[in-house]
Amino acid sequence: MKKKRVVFVVNPVSGTTRKHRVREVIAREINAEAYDYVERLTERAGHATEIAREAVDAGVDVVVAVGGDGTVNETASGLINSHTALGIVPCGSGNGLARHLDLPLDVAKAVQIINQGLVHRLDYGLCDGRPFFCTCGVGFDAFISDKFAGSHRRGPITYMENILKGGLQYKPQVYDLEDETGRVVHKAYVVTCANASQYGNNAYIAPSASMKDGLLDIVLIEPFTALQAPQIALQMFNKTLPENSHVKTFRAKRLTIRRRSAGVCHVDGDPFEAGREIQVELIPRSLDVVVNPNAHAPRLTLHHVITEPYDSWRHLNRTLWTKSLDGLRTLAGTIHSSGEADTEQK
Repeated sequence: MKKKRVVFVVNPVSGTTRKHRVREVIAREINAEAYDYVERLTERAGHATEIAREAVDAGVDVVVAVGGDGTVNETASGLINSHTALGIVPCGSGNGLARHLDLPLDVAKAVQIINQGLVHRLDYGLCDGRPFFCTCGVGFDAFISDKFAGSHRRGPITYMENILKGGLQYKPQVYDLEDETGRVVHKAYVVTCANASQYGNNAYIAPSASMKDGLLDIVLIEPFTALQAPQIALQMFNKTLPENSHVKTFRAKRLTIRRRSAGVCHVDGDPFEAGREIQVELIPRSLDVVVNPNAHAPRLTLHHVITEPYDSWRHLNRTLWTKSLDGLRTLAGTIHSSGEADTEQK
């Protein structure tokens, strides 16, 4: 039987994982009887897309993104509308698409998924012509993505720190939203268009989102008080955010977002400057992806809990949890004190 060809696109600086160790694991775990593989290290922004397109032209069977959400986005962007499949070995700080697809965060197990070779054809989205695979949006999440992109440290703690600090600065905006069924005006902290269910780190902005339904899940988070922020945060991590009265959701094939001024937008957590009007659309069944054959198998054993420590928010580092709650309380107290000061001045 003819071997399949695989290209591993390795981002040497993404996330916190030591890439020389990852490459050693790949060499040990890849099924050499079924696959011929090569590794390519990215050298600059956009290089993963170039490598992926070269692989498509060469008839490569699978291109595996070894890195975080940015590496996955760049790699997948070079594979859309082809029959070269995307594989993922998650090594980033959020790993949003990998988590949505229920891919293992353990490198050896992720390579074993590649070995099994089950491919599904999935949807992707375009935001002002930029491909996204998890989410795109405007508002507070884009604001935080911009802050996070400028941080020297990575990981969920840094992300949470930016959220807590940014909460003191960010003000909700008015958005004019139009889809194929009508038009509405909303004041919101966040307008997210979700192809997949989460931002990353198991923060579920759209728990019911599917990459096979041909629709975007649109999520609006309306203004809320600082005292309500902890509840919203907890609901995002336990998949109950749509139950919150400040959250509005609907589904659409395409969406036009209009706002009062140009500003930052994001695709899969990567910020960019966009205009006052933003066009978002869903492109159905246009990306082949290597998926986990056991994605829907029951997870009821102690072994699973031990070997997948980052599988849910409940298993995140206790330090992060404590830091997050303390930060939210501080944020609430600061805003409350500021409100009292404003009252006294009046």
